[in-house]
Amino acid sequence: MSLVDTYKLTNGIEIPIIGFGTWQSANGTEAYQSVRWALEAGYRHIDTAAVYGNEDSVGRAIKDSGIPRAELFVTTKLWNDAHTYERAIQALDTSLSKLGLDYVDLYLIHWPNPAALQKQGKDAWIDANADTWRALEDEYKIGKTTAIGVSNFQIEHLEALAKTQTIAPMVNQNFLNPSDNQQELVDYDKDHGMLNEAYSPLGTGKLVDLPQVVSLSEKYNKSVPQILIRWSLDKGFLPLPKSTHETYIKANADVFDFALTSTEIESLDSLTGVGGFHTDASSADF
Repeated sequence: MSLVDTYKLTNGIEIPIIGFGTWQSANGTEAYQSVRWALEAGYRHIDTAAVYGNEDSVGRAIKDSGIPRAELFVTTKLWNDAHTYERAIQALDTSLSKLGLDYVDLYLIHWPNPAALQKQGKDAWIDANADTWRALEDEYKIGKTTAIGVSNFQIEHLEALAKTQTIAPMVNQNFLNPSDNQQELVDYDKDHGMLNEAYSPLGTGKLVDLPQVVSLSEKYNKSVPQILIRWSLDKGFLPLPKSTHETYIKANADVFDFALTSTEIESLDSLTGVGGFHTDASSADF
């Protein structure tokens, strides 16, 4: 395995097995430089979102890298203020303009049930997601994105969407790490052909000093983040580690010369709750 190895989505598109996350990377020098370092370190999968506010810096870094567009995989996401057909179409056009790209490789609905929809009625999100997803399907058909998916969707949201979708989501991106491996959701996604992407694969910092993780770090002569990224890969997830430091960016990619045993994976699985749990998408207040 290496940074250029891929998973294959249900439509045949190949997606690099580790992505570089840019959440909380400030627009400007920070986001630009971290993406440049990531690309120089060999990453070819960059993950951003409209709400991150850094798409233009990410786009400049991609352009200035000189790497052919066909060798890159770029993901961005639709924010909560655009859950209608028309707004979703415009949102992707805006993201493409900021990124300086003709298409993205993956476009995701960022959250299934924004607070604004909750105020409109208990089930307002169902029709809104159906309309929004129809827009993503149409953008996919005309080539503005080569794959479509969702983020932070739980089983109830996926089942509701399935009633009207004509193209199934290819990816579900969620908070996944040993503190919250969301096994039921992960199994559901696999059964329905969705790749599980893991944002916050390093947890919230509360996993760093735990004996189970530290002992593995010492055994393999790897950092704790490297152990956690390896756990994600060994679980069949696609991790999206984020850093703004060149040394850590490089180190987070150095995870292909070892693998955890099944017993070690189970040991890390037992850390449920230590670093918190995912945000309930049906009660998120944003």
